[in-house]
Amino acid sequence: MRIAVASIGLAALAACSSPSPAPPPAAGTARQAVVVLASASGSRVSGKLTLVPKGDGVLISGEVGGLAPNGQFGFHVHAKGDCSAADAASAGGHFNPAGSMHGRAGGSVHHAGDMDNIVADAGGRAKVDVYLRGVTLGGGAADDIAGRAVIVHADPDDYRSQPAGNAGARVACGVIE
Repeated sequence: MRIAVASIGLAALAACSSPSPAPPPAAGTARQAVVVLASASGSRVSGKLTLVPKGDGVLISGEVGGLAPNGQFGFHVHAKGDCSAADAASAGGHFNPAGSMHGRAGGSVHHAGDMDNIVADAGGRAKVDVYLRGVTLGGGAADDIAGRAVIVHADPDDYRSQPAGNAGARVACGVIE
């Protein structure tokens, strides 16, 4: 009887002292990400954005400066988290895991990375407060935008030209980190 008690005691002690494996991460596990926008294509556009998961999407907020006063500018999540090219072409096309046509965010057909144009004030600054539906932040799912790039374009997106809304040169690029 004494041996059985000792065996049970050692087994219980071993179970308590060994760490249990961590649960696998769930889709959309990041609590926050930051994007530091750096100029591209010879522009002076820059900014900083914060991304936070919320509901069925991601809230993107921050400020972009160095824009033409009172202008509108295309604003998208692009497929690759690579801003190394001088013109930011290394970021690839719009993030589009479903293979949809380009369109306006919230419309029936659009890329996952399509967002409405940002608008600069008289000082060339745009406040960003965008809710991007249907994407996640972290976790590696097909709709995950972590590690991808955010691009500011020189012109407004027309929301209909294919494949990218005719938004012109890429004037700022930053990776979602």
